[in-house]
Amino acid sequence: MATGFYWDEHCFWHGGGNYAMTLPVGGLVQPIQAGLPENPEAKRRLLNLMRVTGLDRHLSLRSADPATEEELQRVHPRSYLREFRDTSAQGGGELGLRTPFGQGGYEIAALSAGLTRAALFDVLSGEFDSSYALSRPPGHHCLPEFPNGFCLLANIAIAVEAALAEGLVGRVAVLDWDVHHGNGTEAIFYDRAEVLTISMHQERNYPLDTGDAEDRGAGAGLGANMNIPLPPGTGHFGYLAAFDRLVLPALERFRPDVIVVACGFDAGAFDPLARMLASAETFRELTARTRAAAEDLCDGRIVLVHEGGYSEVYVPFCGHAALEALSDAPTRAPDPLANTVAARQPGPRHDRMVDGLISDLEDLFSSP
Repeated sequence: MATGFYWDEHCFWHGGGNYAMTLPVGGLVQPIQAGLPENPEAKRRLLNLMRVTGLDRHLSLRSADPATEEELQRVHPRSYLREFRDTSAQGGGELGLRTPFGQGGYEIAALSAGLTRAALFDVLSGEFDSSYALSRPPGHHCLPEFPNGFCLLANIAIAVEAALAEGLVGRVAVLDWDVHHGNGTEAIFYDRAEVLTISMHQERNYPLDTGDAEDRGAGAGLGANMNIPLPPGTGHFGYLAAFDRLVLPALERFRPDVIVVACGFDAGAFDPLARMLASAETFRELTARTRAAAEDLCDGRIVLVHEGGYSEVYVPFCGHAALEALSDAPTRAPDPLANTVAARQPGPRHDRMVDGLISDLEDLFSSP
């Protein structure tokens, strides 16, 4: 069965405002041509690479309708949506932290959420075994009333809430391997037992005050939230060890009906906003292992939703590798920086440190 791939040209037209990297322009901060790191090029170049290699011919490419007002209101209060919509109609602005948008930004964000919703619904309906949503703007940092970290609407949470409300699914696992902590998804489901949230992230990167391993959920959701803060330079084998020893057992205990991945590529070795030394092969392996878990636990139902990743050159190769593993497509886009990334991998001392950290987290997560 084909893999669905959801994208829309309108999402590439989301405007990032007057930023220089993550700093607002002004005073001593000089404008730069690239502006905000969250710009369309990394995602557009992934799509272009897919077309050049022919990978797109092995996927079912489609767009989707925007998320409806009813679907948005299951996550975001009406007051926030009204302010967002009105500001967008008046030419744009910024409502939270590092979340600028231009005119039409509300409609584009709703479309981004709609791509995620469609990718999830079409897997749950059985039309596809797996799917990928090239969503932009991203969503995993967005809180119900406070957009931040380039995220204006909580795409995955909106899709999951819609699926739960329509009775299409009972238990959902959200695995976030974006390099930054998925604080928005965590907050939305923190006291919910039917959604397991797992975030593998560089510790104390963004946000600075969230992502602690001790934050396990609350109330009915106690134990249904797992944070895996990893040290800078974790590298390929550290990521796979964390998946095998921490993520996989959690998925097996929870036994979800579907696995949704917040699929950021900013743990890649050349990302300007992180220092984690992952490679395209890392994302191929993470995707393959998550897909294998889905086949064992939930009839192979798996959805990847594009989040961060800011190296315009490297993200396309990481994304292509993930899609190869997701779809079994025969096309390949060899990583042109594979040897460079391999030479940068951490040494035995760092690997032992990561191993010790994972052991400590195994003890923490196995406790009541």
